[in-house]
Amino acid sequence: MDAVRTAELVAAVDRDADATQRERAVAPARSRGRTGPGPAGDALADEAGLRAAFLAHGSELLGLARRSLANQSLAEDVVQETFTRAWRSRRRFDPSLGTLRTWLFAIERRVLIDTVTRQTKHRTEPLDDADGVPVEDRVDAALLGWQVATLFGIPEGTVRSRAFYALRTMRGHLEALGWNA
Repeated sequence: MDAVRTAELVAAVDRDADATQRERAVAPARSRGRTGPGPAGDALADEAGLRAAFLAHGSELLGLARRSLANQSLAEDVVQETFTRAWRSRRRFDPSLGTLRTWLFAIERRVLIDTVTRQTKHRTEPLDDADGVPVEDRVDAALLGWQVATLFGIPEGTVRSRAFYALRTMRGHLEALGWNA
């Protein structure tokens, strides 16, 4: 990831952190739950910790997102959203349950699932055939197979398999004589 994109991602996380701090200053103390970062949120509680986490794990997270989505721009957005969610839920991080890296990858997994779900919901397929190639109509072949099976009183699958093996044998004989089919 280049330095410009890294700076943009860090700036976006910083803006979100500032907004979160302003919200906490306005909200009453009783609705906040815990008042400080506490021991569980120390890894991401300050800006330096977030930057260190981004520098340590950002490229790995970007690699996973790029492989999963096959789109560089969308992968960068996923990494940014991962760190935004990590910042918002930093108090839930518990180092006794796993490492910071594992926690970030778990968050990114959920972001990737959300992104792919959003993409598939809004994906559209064109109705017109761009090549203009007519689609093969197999109705006549099906009717002919049904008529032959009825005429001889044998199952249609038997007629098909016998025709297949007959054509394969004939192709083998023709190739032995020098014909290329």
